[in-house]
Amino acid sequence: MTEQAGKDNNRRQLIIRRTLLVLFDIICVGIAGAVALFVRFDFSVTGIDMIYLNRYWTYLPIHIVLTIIIFALFHMYNSLWEFASIEEMVRIIIACVVSEAVHLLGMTILYYLILSNDKGVVMPRSFWPLELVALIILVGGSRFLYRVLRRMNRSSNVDGTNRILLVGAGNAGNTILREIKQSQYLDGKVVCVVDDNRTKVGNYMQGVQIVGTRVDIPWIVDKYAVTDILIAIPSLPRRELKQIVDLCSETTARIKTLPGIYQLINDDVSVRQLRDVSLEDLLGRDQIEAPTDRITEYVRDKVVMVTGGGGSIGSELCRQIAKYSPASLIIVEIYENNAYDIQQELKVAYPKLNLITLIASVRNTNRMDEIFAEYRPEIVFHAAAHKHVPLMEDSPSEAIKNNVYGTLKLSKMCDKYKVRRMVLISTDKAVNPTNVMGASKRMCEMIIQAYNSRSDTEFVAVRFGNVLGSNGSVIPLFKKQIAAGGPVTVTHKDIIRYFMTIPEAVLLVLAAGAMAKGGEIFVLDMGEPVKIDDMARNLIRLSGYVPDRDIEIVYTGLRPGEKLYEELLMDEEGIQSTDNELIHIGRPIDFDEEAFLKSLEDSYNDVTSEKIDIRDFVAKMVPTYIRNE
Repeated sequence: MTEQAGKDNNRRQLIIRRTLLVLFDIICVGIAGAVALFVRFDFSVTGIDMIYLNRYWTYLPIHIVLTIIIFALFHMYNSLWEFASIEEMVRIIIACVVSEAVHLLGMTILYYLILSNDKGVVMPRSFWPLELVALIILVGGSRFLYRVLRRMNRSSNVDGTNRILLVGAGNAGNTILREIKQSQYLDGKVVCVVDDNRTKVGNYMQGVQIVGTRVDIPWIVDKYAVTDILIAIPSLPRRELKQIVDLCSETTARIKTLPGIYQLINDDVSVRQLRDVSLEDLLGRDQIEAPTDRITEYVRDKVVMVTGGGGSIGSELCRQIAKYSPASLIIVEIYENNAYDIQQELKVAYPKLNLITLIASVRNTNRMDEIFAEYRPEIVFHAAAHKHVPLMEDSPSEAIKNNVYGTLKLSKMCDKYKVRRMVLISTDKAVNPTNVMGASKRMCEMIIQAYNSRSDTEFVAVRFGNVLGSNGSVIPLFKKQIAAGGPVTVTHKDIIRYFMTIPEAVLLVLAAGAMAKGGEIFVLDMGEPVKIDDMARNLIRLSGYVPDRDIEIVYTGLRPGEKLYEELLMDEEGIQSTDNELIHIGRPIDFDEEAFLKSLEDSYNDVTSEKIDIRDFVAKMVPTYIRNE
């Protein structure tokens, strides 16, 4: 009942608005002719020839009816005049010209054909253009006056604290500026514009001055009391966007940007498309791409297994592998909730995919033997691992049991069942490790190297740094801390990490796997390292707060086993390029493979029963391990 009442009320308001508009147009039509006669006879009412005045008033009712019909045909009573634009003005002019032509024709027919006894000049020749101009001014002016009054009313209600700096005086910036002025999507006022084209500086765009270039942003924000910065340059490369964001981050203003140039091409640029600057933007580079032809050839029609398939990297591996039409995709995951989530997602996205989802641990020899015997995987991506450095420092034996012996048992299965290729997901923390987790991954790399030299299976490892947004990474933690009002905890002001998005990392893992020949440790190009402190501060600003004022940053000190700087290669490894400039090969370090594997086998019972000091064991197995007491 309430909804129907609301519809009835809206209908009544619409009828009232249109009725008032029609009445106003009737007045305009009558005034336009009177004004034309007044101007024609030298602005003298007494000077108007009465024969012309009589003829005009006699025909006026017909003129009004026909004009209202013409205006209705041109949809002049259906337009939203709050958003009146050049197109609306053109429509008004055309409608008025048609009305005037009908007026001329109608009066001519009336006085020459119907009223044949009333011959003579119908109206002075100058009357017609004068009436046309007066009609256009009255009808068009009324519509645009309504728009101006609505805008003035809205401006008076705008919260004065929202003062916007627009970056970019191009097409997208012009579109955004126009929409901000006439829409309700943003409460605020554009107070100035910046653009790197210096010839534009000093000019105005829709009444707003272009006051400088990007380098001037910090002082412009202060001078104009800017609270929000909108970056409206969809075609801007990521590296340049990062430079602008860095400049904006020196201020206290909130930052938003447009998503991409395809929005502009599709004529879909609007305030609704504004979004917070993403941390992918802050990496300072474009999204990594890799040729997919080799990956397609490598994966298509193959039986592919992903261990740890429900984790951050594992689930993305499953998503991307599914795109390349494998014969079947086997997800092996110990945590059933993660397995269920990725299973349901892939069922919807790829209904024809032969998907097998299994709950199993890579540490369970009998279970893995059953799986390999039944499904006979041809390619195995090994992403099952404990990865959290501080947790593994507190439970070091779990890192060794899961990461090391899980990899050892999986490698044995790949060898036994003649798997074509096994790809280990490794980490930069395996390089000169200072923690048990990193050392365990270095041992995994050594297992891969040892088995590659004694098996028909091709064993390779792919080493990369941190991935944005993965489970346990700093970004989700920072977001939770900001949402809670702080503080945001950073271990050290100078700590630096390499970052890559999850889809980027997985794409390069697939590319590396496709080019592998066996025994390689592939190293992914992670771009420039990022200071965690800078990332935390930028994320606080992008959330609408000021670091150290609204949200406190607390430095907690390096955690056990944590480095200030991560490395991707050990000094003795060297590096070899590939045909993909983003993928490199580290030269394997020679070691006594037989002694290494024998020591692993001999120590299995002691490790699993926790009868030995795990750190002593790790130091014995990994010469590059730097033990922190």
